[in-house]
Amino acid sequence: MEEVKEQRKVKRSPKKNFTFAVGRRKTATARVRLYRGAGDNLVNNQPASAYFPGMVAAKMYEKPLELSQTTGKYYFSAYVEGSGKKGQLTAVVHGVARALARVDTVNYRSILKKAGLLTRDSRMKESRTVGTGGKARRQKQSPKR
Repeated sequence: MEEVKEQRKVKRSPKKNFTFAVGRRKTATARVRLYRGAGDNLVNNQPASAYFPGMVAAKMYEKPLELSQTTGKYYFSAYVEGSGKKGQLTAVVHGVARALARVDTVNYRSILKKAGLLTRDSRMKESRTVGTGGKARRQKQSPKR
């Protein structure tokens, strides 16, 4: 008996048309996809201007694109979770900067590095210590008499 081997068609995903990078700040993690072309910047499937309202926030998440002079050439989509809004915003900025550095290392990396956008901010919340009666640096009240 001969066994007939079935030939399976290998499903190949279409070639990705984005650059992926991860940005972090405190406990926030942003997974950023940077696309070539003009489009709307999205954060968690919402426009970035709606997710991060205000002019200050808009300046922050557009800063990597402005510094590299690629405002109309690239747009991003980010999925961010953890921490608060400010930590999430900084994580998105970090992710966009890392993605731009991956796209063109020679031109963009030095500009973004000088602006401090490629450096991961390592400051984290200090964990509480046992026996202090509360937070990390709190001390128990000493008896008055």
